[in-house]
Amino acid sequence: MNCFYHPEKPAVGICKYCQRGLCSDCAALIDDCLACKNRHEENVRALEEMTVRNILQAQRIGSSYLRNAIFYGLVGLAFAGFGFWQLKWLGLQAVLFIVLGLFLLIAAGMNFVESRKYK
Repeated sequence: MNCFYHPEKPAVGICKYCQRGLCSDCAALIDDCLACKNRHEENVRALEEMTVRNILQAQRIGSSYLRNAIFYGLVGLAFAGFGFWQLKWLGLQAVLFIVLGLFLLIAAGMNFVESRKYK
């Protein structure tokens, strides 16, 4: 591959913004990435900042799902436990508590699985 701006020179890399081949004269190193010198340097900086923000946001999302899983799990256990404890006195109402507890435990499991995607 040759340089886009100097077709007679071999390219040393590709601009992260425009994906064009660059020779050593045309390449600018920005945060371990190449950019077209005096053309796309600011755009590549912006792309790198956005990438870092997205990585941090993904970590925050994963921890939010994990917090939800813990909360739903604890509340689900409380509802199901109360339903089993009161089953002989409350009857059908206790079954409702057990069902609600099981739904919350399923939601906890789903949130936990989703939180693992962001690790």
